[in-house]
Amino acid sequence: MIYLKLFFTFLKIGAVSFGGGYGMLAMMREEVLTHGWLTNDELLNFIAVAESTPGPIAVNMATFIGSSQAGIWGSLCATLGVVLPSFLIILCIAALAKGLLKRAGVRAAITGIQPAIIGMLLATALSMLVLVVLGVSTVGTPLAFDWRALVIFLTLAALMLGYKHLRKRPFSPILLIVIAGGLGMLFYGI
Repeated sequence: MIYLKLFFTFLKIGAVSFGGGYGMLAMMREEVLTHGWLTNDELLNFIAVAESTPGPIAVNMATFIGSSQAGIWGSLCATLGVVLPSFLIILCIAALAKGLLKRAGVRAAITGIQPAIIGMLLATALSMLVLVVLGVSTVGTPLAFDWRALVIFLTLAALMLGYKHLRKRPFSPILLIVIAGGLGMLFYGI
């Protein structure tokens, strides 16, 4: 039954993924492609939409994927699955927080998890960059270089870095999304 499959798949993603929504993207990509729910291109489109809509990206992705597979009930099952582990963990941590964070072992575990989260985020970003700019999704896939995607990426990176250097604060993510959308319409047509 698709509802249970969506719920348990996203429950697994929510339970074992650290680093928030972006940390979940690598595992979400693997699960979605393994189940054949979306293609790489569809997944990238879903990520773009989830990124530009309000709310956490993991919840948005679960909702969109669930909806694409089984309508409103599918989106409810996937969304409930992805948020339930975090909700339960936060509930437990809130009850035990004062005593738990004083323990050296807990602090050491959290410190050890941080580099893994950064590595997962970088791996996801790099694989998405290679997929979008070079068109490579698996080993042996022929290159399909997309100069327009590279120009958009480099333009946004230059804006972010230049603004941060000049103004000593980060560039607005909302404005970056709007600019990326405008460049996409300019380069890829409306």
